Amino acid sequence: MANDWPIKHRADACARTQRPFAAGEQFYTLLFREGDGFRRDDLSEEAWSQRNENIRPFSFWKTRYEPPPAAPPETLAKENAEDILRRLLAENNPDHANACYVLAVMLERKRVLKQIKTDRTEDRPVLIYEHAKTGDVFIVPDVRLRLDEIEHVQQEVSQLLKNAEK
Repeated sequence: MANDWPIKHRADACARTQRPFAAGEQFYTLLFREGDGFRRDDLSEEAWSQRNENIRPFSFWKTRYEPPPAAPPETLAKENAEDILRRLLAENNPDHANACYVLAVMLERKRVLKQIKTDRTEDRPVLIYEHAKTGDVFIVPDVRLRLDEIEHVQQEVSQLLKNAEK
């Protein structure tokens, strides 16, 4: 997976018409392969219906627009599971693929992330998650953990969370 695609934020306006989305409006998210990475386009229903259907995205789905939450006051908060996942995905280190997978599943169970799709890149399957509040898209490698690997990965994630508390 390309270094420039750890997370792409939901747009506040249609990629084609530039019209801002209204709160609660349904729109389409399209992911396109571009070189070694992905491009995200968020389209209004009107732009979706007028698109060139011969141009096929890697993946797409329909979702509802929610305006971004107000920025919280600046604090030196401790890193949490979501922050660690964002950091590890941005580092794009294959050694952390198992930890990214477990953190994504943890955040899915807490309803912070919701799995939108499972797709496949050239080399492996990926899980596509959307952040429930911000609409950010997370592409997490599906590492297909075996039972004998789970304890080691749990220890790795536990250590990452413990280090974040310091």
